[in-house]
Amino acid sequence: MAKVLAALRNHWKKSTFGACLLGWGGHWLYGKHCDNLLRRAACQEAQAFGNQLIPATMPLKKATVFLNPAACKGKAGNLFEKNAAPILHLSGLDVTVVKVITGLLRRADEAAFSKIPIGFIPLGKTCTLSHTLYPESTNQVQHITNATLAILKGETVPLDVLQIKGEKEQPVFAVSGLRWGSYRDAGVKVSKYWYLGPLKTKAAHFFSTFKEWPQKHQAALIYLGPTERPPEEPEEESSRLPFHVRLYRRLLSYWSRPKEVSQEVAPEDWEEVKLSTIELSIATRNRQLDLTRTEDFMDICIEAENVSKGQFVHRGSQKMRDPHMCPEGSQHIQASRCILKLPEGTEGSFGIDNEEYEAMPVEVKLLPRKLQFFCDPRMRQQMLQAAVQ
Repeated sequence: MAKVLAALRNHWKKSTFGACLLGWGGHWLYGKHCDNLLRRAACQEAQAFGNQLIPATMPLKKATVFLNPAACKGKAGNLFEKNAAPILHLSGLDVTVVKVITGLLRRADEAAFSKIPIGFIPLGKTCTLSHTLYPESTNQVQHITNATLAILKGETVPLDVLQIKGEKEQPVFAVSGLRWGSYRDAGVKVSKYWYLGPLKTKAAHFFSTFKEWPQKHQAALIYLGPTERPPEEPEEESSRLPFHVRLYRRLLSYWSRPKEVSQEVAPEDWEEVKLSTIELSIATRNRQLDLTRTEDFMDICIEAENVSKGQFVHRGSQKMRDPHMCPEGSQHIQASRCILKLPEGTEGSFGIDNEEYEAMPVEVKLLPRKLQFFCDPRMRQQMLQAAVQ
């Protein structure tokens, strides 16, 4: 024992390093063990759900799972297969996996397919949509398994979608929004400074200021104001109802339909704004979901161009966590539809739901309550309680 203590004292640097390494390894192994316990508990809950007996006349429950394969530095596929896929297989649901919302809404049968509830699996670290649908969690495995189990519990909320269309291109769809500007351009370069560790975000924005300053993005914005929200559509009736019941209800609906009254259509009241900004964002209200609001609109944020370099670096770090934040002093517009006209020869890219697209003149149209997303029942209850208060 004395020899061991003497050796440790004589080689204290190596001993300290070995103790730190041993402690880190133990902590890592304990974390892996806790993650496995979370996966096992989630799979047991899914298996209990899948073992439930259902009547022969009841159709198989269907769900669409939405995930971004580029999330988490391309590791999203492995995270899904390890943490979410086993739960879905054990549940017995008929699951369809889609990689982007655009692919879903470009389908020929999108009107019918988009009525199937969507389960969003949060595999990245910057998606604000997950904060709307699920409680926050510091453990990634728990966050993914909670989101997957929410699909089994069946609670849903309606989310808006943006339809973004260029002059010649097919439309692109987004559930978060569109960004165009210097913060977005600097954000996509953060990974290049990986060797700087926790300073990589500030470094990307700092070196971005070496370009022409202030960085201006000029365009013309034409927009329509908010529209009145129509009443909720009744849930679809089951096709298993007897034929005579369905026929009676259809005839009753036809006979009770009010007679059409011809009325003049009021001209649309378009407004135009000339803008010069460091960044423009057009976002849905999904991250601040209000289930009882009476108007439908998207948020347009035009940020001031007179930002100091220090403010740019500081705010850039904030925007990495919340890409569609609208800082104080920005111009805020509520619109149901807008047209963004860019000067000829404009270079750069849009960020649409974290995917990069060439910057071009586009029309952005709000599709209110277009998709139904599964959510944690606790989050839905919080939304309803907030609306009552």
